[in-house]
Amino acid sequence: MSDQIAFRYRTHDSATGVSRKTVKRLAELLDMSETQTLHHALRLLSVNLLPQYERDDAALTTLHIEQIKEQIPQGTQNSVRSSLLD
Repeated sequence: MSDQIAFRYRTHDSATGVSRKTVKRLAELLDMSETQTLHHALRLLSVNLLPQYERDDAALTTLHIEQIKEQIPQGTQNSVRSSLLD
């Protein structure tokens, strides 16, 4: 199995692809190679669309509950109602 893929530029920019002209312009703007520019774009896309943490379905600990309560602005209301903090 190879760590490489074939990449084909589009003839025209669209919602699902870019032309080589566009990538070259971006590469010049970012002072990067075309390959670095593509990696950079894919990294930005991954950060925006993929979860950046492991899913945790465990119950909140007492420490977590206390930390959450410390973040609540103090005012006239002294109680918190939430399905998270039963």
